[in-house]
Amino acid sequence: MTQTPLQPNYMKVFIQRDYTEGTSVQFQTRFPTELESRIDRVSFERTIKKVNEYFIEAEKGNCSTFCEGFCACFSAYLIYLFTETHYEKCLRKVSAYIAMQNELVYNPAGLNITDPVLRGLRVIEISIDRPLNRT
Repeated sequence: MTQTPLQPNYMKVFIQRDYTEGTSVQFQTRFPTELESRIDRVSFERTIKKVNEYFIEAEKGNCSTFCEGFCACFSAYLIYLFTETHYEKCLRKVSAYIAMQNELVYNPAGLNITDPVLRGLRVIEISIDRPLNRT
């Protein structure tokens, strides 16, 4: 009796970064064909657009972020031992949003989105549960 190597019962789809408008963190909203039977296009696009909005907010400069930078320089960056940066707060929002979307939309459809922070902001990884084919 020979054993076949175990294969994971999931596959992965990667949503790539979109560099059409520069190097800011934005992800492509093109709907992957692998998700067609699992989730509707509108839900997918809404999720990616919201993640992109959080990154636009994170990279936006305003009075608060300039004051944060000034205080950081003035305190030799010791302020960051006691407080989070604006960017870190936005990353926390992204993580919370991904977790909520997984719970409400993606996990019931057999999908799971991995937080892009865990992939170095290079891709959004979506794991797809595959039914086991037993013959």
